[in-house]
Amino acid sequence: MAKLSFAFLGATKQSKELLLFLIKKNFIPKLIMSIPEKFNISYSDKKVKNMNYANLNEIADKYNIDLVEIDSVDGKKLIDYKKTIKKLDLDLILVMGWYYLIPKSIRKLAKKGAWGFHSSLLPKYAGGAPLTWAIINDEKETGVTFFRFKDGIDNGDIISQKSFKIEYEDTIKEVLKKSTIASKEILSEVFENIENVNFIPQKKGKIKIYPQRKPEDGEIDLKKTASEIYNFIRAQSSPYPGAFIKTADGKKIIIEKAKKK
Repeated sequence: MAKLSFAFLGATKQSKELLLFLIKKNFIPKLIMSIPEKFNISYSDKKVKNMNYANLNEIADKYNIDLVEIDSVDGKKLIDYKKTIKKLDLDLILVMGWYYLIPKSIRKLAKKGAWGFHSSLLPKYAGGAPLTWAIINDEKETGVTFFRFKDGIDNGDIISQKSFKIEYEDTIKEVLKKSTIASKEILSEVFENIENVNFIPQKKGKIKIYPQRKPEDGEIDLKKTASEIYNFIRAQSSPYPGAFIKTADGKKIIIEKAKKK
């Protein structure tokens, strides 16, 4: 693999695993940008909690990498670090497990722009919580897409994709693991030949954007079929907040696991 000067943007357990994977291959970022565990975002009036959060400070300290945290309704606070990023003379901004749009003024600061992962086979399941939506919708297969960022939501040119099966008994935990493994495979393949990457534009009109999901979206509709409820439960189990029913006195009963007979 050729040497690469890059900044790493991420805030999840998958972000941490992929960052450590890169460092093991001697790809050490010049800067880490992360998001706090509780953060502001456009679809909520109050701070939301990242249920898949990972603290990257330990890695930054160990490898003497500068780290900054971004907490912004729309992510535009990235622009506050424009001068800092420009000084780094980056080849690439690498985005893995991020919750804000990356402004064009920031993407332009790296020679190759900003590349990142989305946990679906784009243009399918663009937007929020793609793996959760795929399980809820009883998909038998999904995957990950490595793509170059543009101004829209997950609409950039595709660099590489890998698919994997969603087994009948897979919960979100197993599917997240499969997503991480596929992402590592893509990173190895792309970075070994990074100067000869092909960019494939997504077809206009094919992208369907799914909304982000909030903990309160986990309430089970008991009018649904057994199969629909089963998928709904496994799509939101640990490490996510969980599907639930409400009792007559307003309490939540979280259902972590279900079995359909």
